[in-house]
Amino acid sequence: MASPTAVVILGSTGSIGQQALEVISAHPDRFQVLGLSAQKNLDLLVEQWGGFRPAYVGIGEEGLGGALRERLPAGAKVLAGESGLSELASLKEADVVVAAISGMAGLLPVLAAVRAGKRIAIANKEPLVAAGELLLAEAARSGATLFPVDSEHSALFQLLEGRPKSSLRRIILTGSGGPFLHSPADLSCVTPEEALAHPTWKMGPKVTVDSATLMNKGLEIIEAHWLFGMEIDRIEVVIHPQSIVHSMVELIDGALLAHLAPPDMRIPIQYALGYPERLGGAWAGIDLLKTGELTFFAPDLERFPCLRLAREAAQIGGTATAVMNAANEVAVTRFLGGKIKFSEIPRLVEGALEAHSAVIHPTLEEILEADRRTREMMKA
Repeated sequence: MASPTAVVILGSTGSIGQQALEVISAHPDRFQVLGLSAQKNLDLLVEQWGGFRPAYVGIGEEGLGGALRERLPAGAKVLAGESGLSELASLKEADVVVAAISGMAGLLPVLAAVRAGKRIAIANKEPLVAAGELLLAEAARSGATLFPVDSEHSALFQLLEGRPKSSLRRIILTGSGGPFLHSPADLSCVTPEEALAHPTWKMGPKVTVDSATLMNKGLEIIEAHWLFGMEIDRIEVVIHPQSIVHSMVELIDGALLAHLAPPDMRIPIQYALGYPERLGGAWAGIDLLKTGELTFFAPDLERFPCLRLAREAAQIGGTATAVMNAANEVAVTRFLGGKIKFSEIPRLVEGALEAHSAVIHPTLEEILEADRRTREMMKA
């Protein structure tokens, strides 16, 4: 019998990380947890260590490294700070690295895993959004593979596998429309609690707000562009409130292929971990007789301009996507902290893009500098 697949989970205390651990628990003979990391959630990280006893544990906030060491036995190797997470991501023993750190904080660990030639189950959109060209170039050199975990991109991977690009007309990403799909037109008085009440998916706060603004669909357009080599203007978005169809592919002969699954992230996570084998799941499939009507319609770009802004940044290219991403992260954090209105999120993103002169084909240093300058500007 083959040895279990050694898995490192970057961001194990978040929604994707916790569900990845559920998948691993459902297949204890198939997977072994080699390493776990959190940004600052010590309590849950220590609890997870107790359940899986990984050899390595990482903490993103370097100042918490000492506290983590005190709470774990001497045999556990603690890695702290940005460099520690990068070391964790590139461990020689790791077979698969699950990249589930929220936001731009995931870029350098993902880059470390890519440079180490790892198979990366990537759930963290922001590294590909900000530095997709760089990551793909590094992957071509190292032999690393980027395997999508987002339900939409996992669906596209399955629909596109083995299919020549010459047979494709377009790809279609679906989106639930978020909690404000049918709400009144004025979104200026939306509260963080309302924005976090997603009707379908259970996700972390940042991605849930991105779903409410439709920025998540914009980020997914850019992600799909890099993962599948598809031109931006051949990637479309449709709103599908039931979240049963996760993506579609239109072929040049007019045929439309769709991927259907329940709105359960454990399914694409398990597919990414077990690929190319399909593993049995302990979760329910779809009962078509109970699914009901499936509906699709165009996104409202006037009410939800973030989707338009992300597409515009993608068409500019270079550091424009890093700036768009940084501005959105800061704006979402400020909204969740009660500092700005929901309706100000796209205004701040648009202002940051207008103030930026994009560098095309940027280096890592230029991407990080664009990110830093945007965050500094938005503090003012």
